Amino acid sequence: MGWSTHHPTGLIHYSPSNSYRGYTLFTNLGGHQTNLIDMNGRVCHTWQSDEGIHYSYLLPNGNLLLRTGAPGQEVSFLDRPELELLPRGGRTASGAILELDWDSNIVWAYRDPLLHHDFERLANGNTLVLLWEKLPEELAAKVSGGFSAGTTKGQMLGDTVREVTPVGETVNEWRSWEFLSLEEDVICPLEGRLEWTHQNCLNITEDGDLLVSFRQTSTVGIVNRSSGKFTWKWGPGEISHQHNPTYLDSGNVLLFDNGPHRQGMSHSRIIEINPKDNQIAWEYKGDPPISFFSYHISGAERLPNGNTLICEGAPGRVFEVTPAQEIVWEYINPFLTGNGEHGAGSPSSNGNSVFRAHRYGADHPALQGKDLDPARYANLNRLYSPE
Repeated sequence: MGWSTHHPTGLIHYSPSNSYRGYTLFTNLGGHQTNLIDMNGRVCHTWQSDEGIHYSYLLPNGNLLLRTGAPGQEVSFLDRPELELLPRGGRTASGAILELDWDSNIVWAYRDPLLHHDFERLANGNTLVLLWEKLPEELAAKVSGGFSAGTTKGQMLGDTVREVTPVGETVNEWRSWEFLSLEEDVICPLEGRLEWTHQNCLNITEDGDLLVSFRQTSTVGIVNRSSGKFTWKWGPGEISHQHNPTYLDSGNVLLFDNGPHRQGMSHSRIIEINPKDNQIAWEYKGDPPISFFSYHISGAERLPNGNTLICEGAPGRVFEVTPAQEIVWEYINPFLTGNGEHGAGSPSSNGNSVFRAHRYGADHPALQGKDLDPARYANLNRLYSPE
C-alpha cells in the first residue's frame, strides 16, 4: 500500500457498538513517555521517565511496569564483556526495569545493562526479566545458520530468563541454550550470528510455565518451569520472525506472525494456534495481505469480548478486529520520536513505531479511582487531534 507523509493520524475509525470499550496504553519505541488514550483517541494520562520508556504495561495496583532505554555510559565493557557483542544501535538493550506510580515516581527498579525486550510480574511479587548472556564458544561455533559478516567465530549471545525478588535477589534462572537442539534450532539464513535465538517475548501460561518466542529461529514454545524442558515447540517453516505469543483461556496461543522472510510476498498475520495439534484455529490477514505488514516488533491480545487488539508496530498502527475480521477501532500513533532503540536508519528511527499496545476496560483494577479526564491534557489533545 505504501507510506504517505499525508496519511491521517490519531483516531481514524470507531464503531462503539462493536468495540471493547476502555483505554489503550502505548509507548513510542525509543521515547520517554507512555500515553493512555480513550476510545476517541484522547490522551487521558501520561507517564514520563528520563531513562526512556521502550515498552510498558499496567499492574493491577495502577503502577506502570516498564523497560527503559539503553544503559548509561557509566557501564563498563570490562565489567560486562557481553556488551562488546552488542552492535551500537543494533540490538535492544535496556538499563533497567522500572515500576512507576501514577505520578511517574520510581517505586521499584531492577538494573542490568543486558536486559532486553520483555518482563513479567508474577503473582508472588517476583519479576521475570530477560537478559543476554554470552554462549560458551564451543557451543556457539556449532550453531547452524545465519550469516557471519561482522561477527567473530564462537562469539554469540544467548537468552536467559531470570526470576528476581522485590529486593533484587535472583531465585531462579533458565538459560535457553541448555535446552535447544543444534539440529532443529537453526538461525534464519537472512539473519546474523550475533545471537542464537533473540528472544523477544516473555509470557506465562495458566500453569505458570514460560511461553517464549525466538525471532532468529522463527520458533515459539512452552517451557516447563520445573524441568526447564520444552513441552511444546513449533514454528520453523510455518511462521516468520514472530512476536508476542500470549496464552488464551482456551489453551491456544495467539501471536503476531511478522512475515519478513517468508517465502513469497512479505505480509503479517495474526494466528491463534492450538498447541495440541498445531492447527490454526483463527487467523487475521490484511486485504490485500500486503496492506498489513510490520517487519519487526508488534503484538496482539485477545480482549474480553472476543475481539483482538492488534499493534502493527513499525507504522504505529493499533486497531481492533472482531472474530469475523471486521475493523471496529483504528488509531495511528500521531506522536513522533527521534532515533528508536534499533538505531538511526532502522525501521523504527524518527517515527511513530510502537513495540506493543494494551487495552484496559474501564473496570480494570488499575484504573479505579483515577482521574482520566482528557481535559487535563487539552493542549496535547488539540496538538494531535485529527479534527
